[in-house]
Amino acid sequence: MRYADWLMDHLADEGYDTCFFVAGGNIMHLLEAARTRFTCVPVVHEVAAGIAVEYFNEVRTAPGHDGGKAFALVTAGPGLTNILTAMAGAFLESRELLVVGGQVKSTDLARGRLRQRGIQEIDGVSLARPVCKAVLGIETPVPWNVVARVIADGSRDRKGPVFIEVCLDAQGAHWVGPTPSEVSAGVDVADLAVAQASEVDAVRDVVLAADRPVVLIGGGVQRAAAIDLVAALADVGVPMATTWNAADRVDYGHPLYFGRPNTWGMRWSNMLVQQADALIVLGSRLGLQQTGFNWQEFAPKGRVVQVDIDPAETQKGHPHTDMAINCDANDFGSRLATALLDHEDLPAARNRWADWVGFGQMVKSLLPLSEESNRARRGFINPYDFVLDLADRLGSDDCVVPCSSGGAFTVMMQAFRQQSGQVVISDKGLASMGYGLSGALGAALAHRRGRVVLVEGDGGFAQHMQELGTIAAQQASVKIFLFDNGGYASIRMTQHNYFHGAYLGVDAASGLGLPDWVRLSAAFGIDCVRLDPANPWDKRATQLLESTGPALFVVPIDPEQTYYPKIVSRITAGGSMRSDPLHLMSPQLSEVDSREVLRFLDSGSSDE
Repeated sequence: MRYADWLMDHLADEGYDTCFFVAGGNIMHLLEAARTRFTCVPVVHEVAAGIAVEYFNEVRTAPGHDGGKAFALVTAGPGLTNILTAMAGAFLESRELLVVGGQVKSTDLARGRLRQRGIQEIDGVSLARPVCKAVLGIETPVPWNVVARVIADGSRDRKGPVFIEVCLDAQGAHWVGPTPSEVSAGVDVADLAVAQASEVDAVRDVVLAADRPVVLIGGGVQRAAAIDLVAALADVGVPMATTWNAADRVDYGHPLYFGRPNTWGMRWSNMLVQQADALIVLGSRLGLQQTGFNWQEFAPKGRVVQVDIDPAETQKGHPHTDMAINCDANDFGSRLATALLDHEDLPAARNRWADWVGFGQMVKSLLPLSEESNRARRGFINPYDFVLDLADRLGSDDCVVPCSSGGAFTVMMQAFRQQSGQVVISDKGLASMGYGLSGALGAALAHRRGRVVLVEGDGGFAQHMQELGTIAAQQASVKIFLFDNGGYASIRMTQHNYFHGAYLGVDAASGLGLPDWVRLSAAFGIDCVRLDPANPWDKRATQLLESTGPALFVVPIDPEQTYYPKIVSRITAGGSMRSDPLHLMSPQLSEVDSREVLRFLDSGSSDE
């Protein structure tokens, strides 16, 4: 058989069942082989293929799904350069993404001596290497164990993308290698490192000695593992917060839920995490958005324990940690919960924590998710109020995609109240505009039990709006809520705050052109409604939300809409930036409220 057929047989045997692709001459053999073995989904742009695969696989690993996997297939040259953004996004989020790329014939390779020899030739392996766990260039057919080792690297330790480039003549070559049923690849994914029993016991003792503990659950805690972990921690009685990548691990209404702390996090959550005297971090790299740019003042009253699979993340020097453990966060969380439940000091500790839990619930009730500072002018919809209302209209079977950047993303992560059973997926590490629509496409084709709800800003949406055609062709059940504020709200705010409103490229007046969304939607044959600010959920809007198939909801948002609370940064006399710590979000609370909700901190102000 052709080598291309043989490769695709092996991928099918590895559990891949879906291929997102853009056709091209340099993958003609691979695509023909994929056609008869997988569900093949054509997209308009290669970056959409990579993003769709990432979100597809995230959904398929969630409880209640069948576990099949997708991969991306792209041609040489621009196909490879176009998908680099998707590979970079998955790399930063530590997610698996298999990209199979075409290449010119091996006899046409420039091999570094020329800029280009083959038509559309570019060195995909060299381009992909910095944003991949492993790469492989195939000029002549190689045995399956060579390919399998590269694919296995994507799920080994800290996950990430892998890229395999196959020359056109290798794809079409005759191959007599063994079939999947005849031989095992002999490549196993090594078990993740686990903590020593002494390390588990040491963290157990930190928790039991604390008066105000919080467990911060990160994206490294898998959704399936989180179900048992959350139940066990609830039995322990310890409060739980989540990072944005773990937003769906704990129900918002859980009595021990302490929110989503972040630079753009929930105000009440930031305040509680900052007052913890023990912060146990499971599966989070504690990046600058998580700790705040003023990371020196992160968790100033607490002992910080960071459990992460990647030693580089625990040794990077920020924030300060009192204990760093490099192991599988899923295994560690389970063992820690068991160690706590089995310890004789737990009842006494749980009694102490009751006041802390009550304090957290008080702070949560006192500080609303929609603040008065974000009032919308007449004729527009308040995005915070809208998100709160939208959350109440969704069900536990829905998948939620809160895009990946800008005002719409900020509002979702600050105000959305998630439910148990929902899958929430975003991609904030790269924060590339437009991720939402392509991600929602992949999620919808994997998530057959309910709707996929996308909330995206108009500026970002414009960068991937070509995939409306793919959404329509697949009749994917994606409900798109497009925040229409006439451009790039977050960039507009930056130019307003730091450059006195010297706007450039943020709206029509400053040179940015965006379409009429209702007319554009009609061109793709997708039902669309522009929401009425006086009655957003009228009969038409309600019917579209409950209908099958895709729908677009245009949400009119004030171009001057504010997005508070936020961490304020100031330009110092030396030209550098200085940021407030997480608990001092603007606008600042009254002195009375600050004393009430920051009672475990020495001060409500940051040192200058």
